[in-house]
Amino acid sequence: MGEEGKPTSSLPDTQFFGLLSNLLQQVESLTNQEEVELRAKINALGLEVTKVPSKSTKVLDELELASELDKLSAKLDDVDEMISSAMAADPQVKSLLSNTADVWLPVITANSDERQSFAASVEDNVQVEDKSSK
Repeated sequence: MGEEGKPTSSLPDTQFFGLLSNLLQQVESLTNQEEVELRAKINALGLEVTKVPSKSTKVLDELELASELDKLSAKLDDVDEMISSAMAADPQVKSLLSNTADVWLPVITANSDERQSFAASVEDNVQVEDKSSK
């Protein structure tokens, strides 16, 4: 586990953001336009989801917890809007996202137990591949 408040990297998250970066690179090469703002947002989101939260010194009451959940919900709404507008603006983006949904959708919709299970199965597959290649 990473240091408190420092980014840490899990294999599914790394693969997911690598896939997003690769998809963006494909879109950029197809359109001959650099998507600086979208790349920055993907990088920022990648850092955000891989951060280990610092240990809270106080317990949040229900109102504070609701406020934090509202902030997270607003961030998700922003991401949803960004994806929707990109899909509406460019059919190639829609096609890329649709064709790769089986890779990225389970990662972003999984709960913490499913993510841990997914990470364990990926690590098992990597170990099996390493042994078979020797």
